[in-house]
Amino acid sequence: MSSEVETSEGVDESEKKNSVAPEKENHTKMADLSELLKEGTKEAHDRAENTQFVKDFLKGNIKKELFKLATTALYFTYSALEEEMDRNKDHPAFAPLYFPMELHRKEALIKDMEYFFGEDWEEQVKCSEAAQKYVDRIHYVGQNEPELLVAHAYTRYMGDLSGGQVLKKVAQRALKLPSTGEGTQFYLFEHVDNAQQFKQFYRARMNALDMNLKTKERIVEEANKAFEYNMQIFSELDQAGSMLARENQEDGFPMHDGKGDVRKCPFYAAQPDKGTLEGSNCPFRTAMAMLRKPSLQLVLAVSVALAAGLLAWYYM
Repeated sequence: MSSEVETSEGVDESEKKNSVAPEKENHTKMADLSELLKEGTKEAHDRAENTQFVKDFLKGNIKKELFKLATTALYFTYSALEEEMDRNKDHPAFAPLYFPMELHRKEALIKDMEYFFGEDWEEQVKCSEAAQKYVDRIHYVGQNEPELLVAHAYTRYMGDLSGGQVLKKVAQRALKLPSTGEGTQFYLFEHVDNAQQFKQFYRARMNALDMNLKTKERIVEEANKAFEYNMQIFSELDQAGSMLARENQEDGFPMHDGKGDVRKCPFYAAQPDKGTLEGSNCPFRTAMAMLRKPSLQLVLAVSVALAAGLLAWYYM
């Protein structure tokens, strides 16, 4: 009996000695922020990739007007993100990840906005409801919990250096954009020679941040929130795309040619909590679509009273 105990204890002690190194290695790996983020956001990442907007985009099913709205959302998002990154560039929880020359996108997005909207682009665009929620969250984090900025930087820039390069090629082909980069400057990282190597370097910097496990878990939670904000923007763009398709299908009468003030587009005014048809506040679209119907043309031809009533409604 005693010999069995001794043998058992001896085996246990031997196993402990042999397993200390692998256990420590695995624990260290799982405690790495990059690994925690990768595993902790996998589900949210998959859901974002499977939103209708992203799937359509990857298939090349995107109109220039919708791409312009997406670029506008990116402009406001990155303006907020980089403002808060500049504010916290010396904060120990973020300073090692501050790479303005390599990563910042605001200046590139300004070039894209000028290309799509013209020199007076700032007078034409506004931040959408979904994008504004994202912007507000970024500002809150930057001013109150700067360590969580890591989550937003990771979610955006690592994605831009990965799948973003695929979207660039799709956009150039689908929208017939110049191969010289006009309209897709956002996807061009001039100071990153090797995207894969830079991402590895960035992850190593993340893993070297002096943070306890609880803070890392909060960053993972914030990264999931960032994915949710992005998906809300995708949903908003889906509704805009549905309204755009509806406009083009109604008797072949497109209501906007992609030029001029985008806010005059009926689908631009769509709200996320409304249906694709309820968001439009443009009576001109409705009236013109009705006027093109043969049955109504016949009625208008023989009924002056109805014509007057329609005109009265239109000018309300």
